[in-house]
Amino acid sequence: MDILSGDISVLVFRRVGKENLGEFSLDRRMLSVLMELDGKQNLSDVAKKTGLTLGATRDAISKLFQLKLIEPADVSISMLDEDFVDYLQAQLSLAIGPLAEVLIEDAVSDMGCQRSQIPSHRAAELIDLLAREIQREDKMLVFKQDMLKKIRENGY
Repeated sequence: MDILSGDISVLVFRRVGKENLGEFSLDRRMLSVLMELDGKQNLSDVAKKTGLTLGATRDAISKLFQLKLIEPADVSISMLDEDFVDYLQAQLSLAIGPLAEVLIEDAVSDMGCQRSQIPSHRAAELIDLLAREIQREDKMLVFKQDMLKKIRENGY
């Protein structure tokens, strides 16, 4: 899988020391992105600081990565724990019944994830996708409120 496919906003890169840096031609965007990469900021923060869109940041990162001027930083991304996913399924089951498990699998797949590896920063996105499947407004509101409370409790 290509490292730059999907959601790049949480990826973190750092500069790689190159002795022959003068042999590369960098445009303004590439240079501004390169200067912001410190191994700590995610690409969403880099895009904000440089004033670039995530798409333009992706292009710059791709070129810098191909030139071997940057590398991914070893930053662990927290995942939703099994308790959270079980709670999610229980709450969705209350709202729509036994189809909850199938809907969760579909939503997780649509996000490009696996059930056991859902990044915690995408919890709200998952809840929103699932809430759209709940037909009754009152049940949808209860589901969203319960899940947002659980997100806060878990610190996601």
